[in-house]
Amino acid sequence: MFTRSSGIQLHITSLPGGRLGPEAYRWVDWLSTAGQSWWQVLPVGPPDRHGSPYKSRSAFAAWRGLLGDPSAPVSADEADAFAAAHPAWAPGWAAAAGGRRALADQVRFQREWDALRAHAADRGVRVIGDVPIYVAPGSADHLDHPGLFLDGVVAGAPPDAYSDTGQLWGNPFYDWPANRREGYAWWIARLQRTLSLFDVARVDHFRGFVAGWAVPEGARDARGGRWRRGPGRALFDAAGAALGGAPLPLIAEDLGVITAAVERLRVELGLPGMVVAQFAFEPDDETSPHRLAHHAPDRIAYTGTHDSDTLAGWLAALPPDVRAEVDRTVAAAGFGRRSPVWGLTAWWMQSVAPLVMLQAQDVLELGSEARMNTPGRATGNWRWRLEPGQLTARHARRLRDVTAEAGRLP
Repeated sequence: MFTRSSGIQLHITSLPGGRLGPEAYRWVDWLSTAGQSWWQVLPVGPPDRHGSPYKSRSAFAAWRGLLGDPSAPVSADEADAFAAAHPAWAPGWAAAAGGRRALADQVRFQREWDALRAHAADRGVRVIGDVPIYVAPGSADHLDHPGLFLDGVVAGAPPDAYSDTGQLWGNPFYDWPANRREGYAWWIARLQRTLSLFDVARVDHFRGFVAGWAVPEGARDARGGRWRRGPGRALFDAAGAALGGAPLPLIAEDLGVITAAVERLRVELGLPGMVVAQFAFEPDDETSPHRLAHHAPDRIAYTGTHDSDTLAGWLAALPPDVRAEVDRTVAAAGFGRRSPVWGLTAWWMQSVAPLVMLQAQDVLELGSEARMNTPGRATGNWRWRLEPGQLTARHARRLRDVTAEAGRLP
């Protein structure tokens, strides 16, 4: 799926102006100049009231707020044709979100997105999307397909080293037997839509397809939950058969507590997993797959994710002994004369993983003030945005040099 390459994660809302249009084209051109082959975005659906794209009103529809030209004309025939081409979700979205105007916005997004992707392809840049496993409560998907979800429980994560009470996400929890009886039709339509918009997609919370943590509805925290079995490979086999039989171009987000069964499913499906630089120095886990010496060609190596701190913020907050290990490791690899962020980036780029993904904030060496999201905090997230011209030709040259040094230029 991937040749040796690198890319950057930056959501559309983090572009100057926060939407498609001229700044998006300038961003793609900057990526190409910087020698990057991939651009990864977060989910493009309408975000919740806190700005989170992971609790969208639709798993299919794009957000009107991303449009570069939200008043571009759309004929009735175009809107009707779009609805006819997407029968699994477009009529339901129109009913939930404003009728013909809602359809017109989807036509506008499709026009703008298709044109931008064509420009990106011409510049050697491909796009990675994101598939949250769960949908938002009260979303169009939840309302249109209530029989695909269980009553009385919501999704979350169990207590772990980071939280004594677990994580209570509150998303509707799938009734997987009901999904199976329908041949996973909703999931097939969702993946078809996703893969029509992106070259590759990251599947969030992949472990939930083996088992998910179901919490009684109304609980104050996630401690009272229990594991419920997921669909396993049956869902992916059904989707693969329906979508042409070729391997699905997906990345499995396999972070957190990963069991042998989750790893086995990922390997059976031939999906690359993820390793993260900020997890590579856990003092009590010498065998961690995140440590550079343990990387494998079936992993994508991220410096961080949308849920983690920036590299500068992470480095500043490390305990002194862990920070000393980071500095020693980077220096031993020959990158100690560079700034801490760029030395760590150059070291991480040496991974055997075919693809390394960086964060735009780290190219600028920004601190925690530029963090995209802090899990467990409802407000103050999803707001970071580039200033016009903030990423310069000098930044592009520097990143291109590091990319070439690692043998990752296209």
